[in-house]
Amino acid sequence: MPSRKFADGEVVRGRWPGSSLYYEVEILSHDSKSQLYTVKYKDGTELELKESDVKPLKSFKPRKSGSTSSSPSRRRGSRSRSRSRSPGRAPKGSRRSASASHQADIKEKEARREILQVKLTPLVLKPFGNSINVYNGEPEHTERNDISHKNKQERIILSPEGSYIATQYSLRPRREEVKVKEVESKEQKLVSKGPAPLETFQVTTPQRKDLEFGGVPGAVLIMLGLPAVLFLLLLQCRQKDPSLLRFPPPLPAMDELWETRVCGIYLLWFFVQALFYLLPIGKVVEGTPLVDGRRLKYRLNGFYAFVLTSAIVGAALFWGVELYYVYTHFLQFTLAAAIFSVLLSVYLYVHSLKAPRDELSPASSGNAVYDFFIGRELNPRIGAFDLKYFCELRPGLIGWVLVNLVMLLAEMKVQERDAPSLAMVLVNSFQLLYVVDALWNEEALLTTMDITHDGFGFMLAFGDLVWVPFTYSLQAFYLVSHPHDLSWPFASFVIALKLCGYVIFRCANAQKNAFRKNPSDPKLAHLKTIHTSTGKSLLVSGWWGFVRHPNYLGDLIMALAWSLPCGFNHVLPYFYVIYFTMLLVHREARDEHQCKRKYGLAWEKYRQRVPYRILPYVY
Repeated sequence: MPSRKFADGEVVRGRWPGSSLYYEVEILSHDSKSQLYTVKYKDGTELELKESDVKPLKSFKPRKSGSTSSSPSRRRGSRSRSRSRSPGRAPKGSRRSASASHQADIKEKEARREILQVKLTPLVLKPFGNSINVYNGEPEHTERNDISHKNKQERIILSPEGSYIATQYSLRPRREEVKVKEVESKEQKLVSKGPAPLETFQVTTPQRKDLEFGGVPGAVLIMLGLPAVLFLLLLQCRQKDPSLLRFPPPLPAMDELWETRVCGIYLLWFFVQALFYLLPIGKVVEGTPLVDGRRLKYRLNGFYAFVLTSAIVGAALFWGVELYYVYTHFLQFTLAAAIFSVLLSVYLYVHSLKAPRDELSPASSGNAVYDFFIGRELNPRIGAFDLKYFCELRPGLIGWVLVNLVMLLAEMKVQERDAPSLAMVLVNSFQLLYVVDALWNEEALLTTMDITHDGFGFMLAFGDLVWVPFTYSLQAFYLVSHPHDLSWPFASFVIALKLCGYVIFRCANAQKNAFRKNPSDPKLAHLKTIHTSTGKSLLVSGWWGFVRHPNYLGDLIMALAWSLPCGFNHVLPYFYVIYFTMLLVHREARDEHQCKRKYGLAWEKYRQRVPYRILPYVY
């Protein structure tokens, strides 16, 4: 293995990709396998260069004042200053003869290179952290002029949006014309100084933006299929024998699906949670940087909203309010939530039409149907009220706990029990712990793809407001009509399995969040990392050296523990395990694709160090 030529921290000259220009850079790291140096330019740009593109400082002769600066960003300033006075331009009051001026101008015209400036303006953005990844660091462009390549000096200017992948660019070239005197007659005059715009044209990158979920056909299928699947599950659960042999279940009458009073109760629930969200309690934190560099502020009071809701529900039970009404009108509540989520999705799409381009979601495509599904606007707000952030944790997640409590009380009434069954207690306790953990660690939500990447459309609106409270409570709903007695040994095994999954889930997420906040934390000094060209590092030890997504592994184990108390008589209680497995596999594939494009070679190294994705020795 050849030894490296330059040490970490050494200041050298690095060639700018796609040109013959060298700038002052600092060596950050060296990859012994690929023999690539990770260097940092003075303007903050980090790139990977071959050893042949790196030269020691002593190999360059010092330039005179006013020559090319040592960073791509400063060079723009030096060029603009050179416009103010051309070397061949005669100062005011000069009385040089016409012939002398002509000879000087001919020499200057032969020696001076024409500069072509290309500015990349991203039209479609997709965030991938702080990486600069435009055609792998070597941008391509198209030229439409007669000037030979030998007489050109090309310069690529990376705008602040350079940390985003663009699928299309608008190139606006400008030609800096040199003032030249023509002295062949008395009618000679100076060529006007300034930019002479060439025609504007577009270059489409070879990368095509991939649409998730099967594109437009997949989005339509999901929007029509999810509500149908949800109602079929609930109808099947209500049958005395919910086996697959009795599928599909009989459809209910219209009065079993719609009731105006139920719709009013659901709206009251939604707006009470919105009121709790607006209470000035809890700390205010900033989210991740947006495209324009701004950071939105979020108030973390989800746990307080849960405590207030619990107090109100407890008081209602004390005053004799009958929550059994929710169980007997469960289908009506489901339909009311579904209709509300669709109306909210329509409002969100119409609202996004007025949003500036830099506030749109990176996942949006420009197709009306797909954008309605995935969400067109990234952070839709009414004043300071963030609609997406509110719906992620409040009405649906807290509503899930309330629905479970309703099912526990309904089981006691339907089965004439003095106390709920052990299976129902376990299901309620396990899922309550999951919800409380999410609300207690609310700040971690701000770094998820739901907040940073996906827009707020039908997918998240229906998922947060309908799918979570009415599908995740399926085990409790099943136990109301299909009791199952657990033995204490088996219950102990299920409890141990749940705790195992929770420990993996919580410890992995805590380790990830701590590393994101402060990678130099002394508590994390024992962890091994792989440095990437983005300036960030990848964990390759601890929980994240076990599998690539240990938090997903914990999720799967907990999902299994939620279903085991229902027994093995029917597959219906295990629908959530099947669905959650498919969801996590999709998320893992999406994460894999994103990280490969973001981290490049470093991600390949990480895959070699951590070969298993979710299940060790299996997947």
